[in-house]
Amino acid sequence: MPDRAAAPWLYLASQSPRRRELLAQWGWRAELLLPDTEAELHALEALEAVQPHEAPARYVQRVTRLKLQAALQRLQHRCWPPGPVLCADTTVALGREILGKPADAAEAAQMLQRLAGQRHRVLTAVALAHQGQVWQGLSRSTVEFAPWSAAEIGRYVASGEPLGKAGAYAIQGRASQWIRRISGSHSGIVGLPAFETAQLLRAAGLALP
Repeated sequence: MPDRAAAPWLYLASQSPRRRELLAQWGWRAELLLPDTEAELHALEALEAVQPHEAPARYVQRVTRLKLQAALQRLQHRCWPPGPVLCADTTVALGREILGKPADAAEAAQMLQRLAGQRHRVLTAVALAHQGQVWQGLSRSTVEFAPWSAAEIGRYVASGEPLGKAGAYAIQGRASQWIRRISGSHSGIVGLPAFETAQLLRAAGLALP
């Protein structure tokens, strides 16, 4: 349970350690609000299914709203103290095609082969619920990869880093060696855009550290 004397704090409905680390860098203490049963986890993963002809920006915003709603229900069911709840979701888009988290190493290699030498978009949606209101934001960035050889992709996939990552890579990890340039928000590409998140917190009247 959060210690109200140790403000500022918020609930973070995300399994990403990077998001929690970013909040800590900005001076926020995050109390994780995560599924605690297999059924809850599977239900959460099911929310990430892409609808037919769904545009990437619309997709990531819709999924983030649904995850926030699920987190609020989780908070209510657990009877934890009320507090702000923050949720975020990131997707990679190659044109209008959404590249989610690879199911296995083979799919990760296929994604990286398609991204190699190309530009793609990284979209991160953020949603904050506080005292019955909800605020939302969207970060849009562009990433350009240099060409990768098949051997380089194979070694990167073998490291295990691509698994569980949208687009099969983590910009803060080994993949950064092949990133030629980015345009937009580095923290947004990592998974939690600093500017948009700060805007939501200010709009909710929450004191910034």
